Amino acid sequence: MDARQKEQYLREYSILKNKGKPFFPYAVLKDSAMAAIVLGVIIVMALFLGAELGPKADPTTTTYTPRPEWYFFFLFELLRVIKPPELVFLASVGIPTVCMVLLLLLPFLDRGPERHPMRRPIATLSGITVIGAMLYLTLLGALAGSPTEIDLEVAPQYEEGKAVAASAGCLACHNIGENGNHGPGPALTSIGERLPAPAIERTLVNPTAPMPSYAALQQEEPEKFQELVDFLASLK
Repeated sequence: MDARQKEQYLREYSILKNKGKPFFPYAVLKDSAMAAIVLGVIIVMALFLGAELGPKADPTTTTYTPRPEWYFFFLFELLRVIKPPELVFLASVGIPTVCMVLLLLLPFLDRGPERHPMRRPIATLSGITVIGAMLYLTLLGALAGSPTEIDLEVAPQYEEGKAVAASAGCLACHNIGENGNHGPGPALTSIGERLPAPAIERTLVNPTAPMPSYAALQQEEPEKFQELVDFLASLK
């Protein structure tokens, strides 16, 4: 922007400013009125239409598949991508905070009067980068499989056992391949090298606390129990 354009801009800005209305109280009252209307509509809809609360939460179930709301998919995917436990804080707090601070600082970093996006490269590139990354991670999070799935490739005869292990809650305390948690139980990725199938079966039926017993699964669904034992014994 040269001196002539800047002078014209300042002149037009002064004219519009004199014609316009002040932010306070005009804009504040208008925004407050609109917020009150929206809040009132939500209250009326809640009173007359109600809200679907879903089934009562059962803390003992192992079949529940935790999934965040769609607007948190990008954080969900970020935690899936950054897997080392020592980097979880960076993924959950560090990176989102840096991006948010970057967006908040944009008005102070790029203070030029230009409004055309092509003439504001810092603001444009920063905005496109942050929004593009969020959209990409949101898409990956939406397409990602269930967090209770085990991505480990196994022989076809152990696929059923892998599904049983994924749905039985093993990943809550154990790590299997790239899935699960690193504790409080040991990693099961190579459990077959340390324990033979009979020892795995005994451990499942008579585990050490706080691991739950799978005796009920052995009695009620012996085929699934045996598939689980065979799958764990195959992990070498």
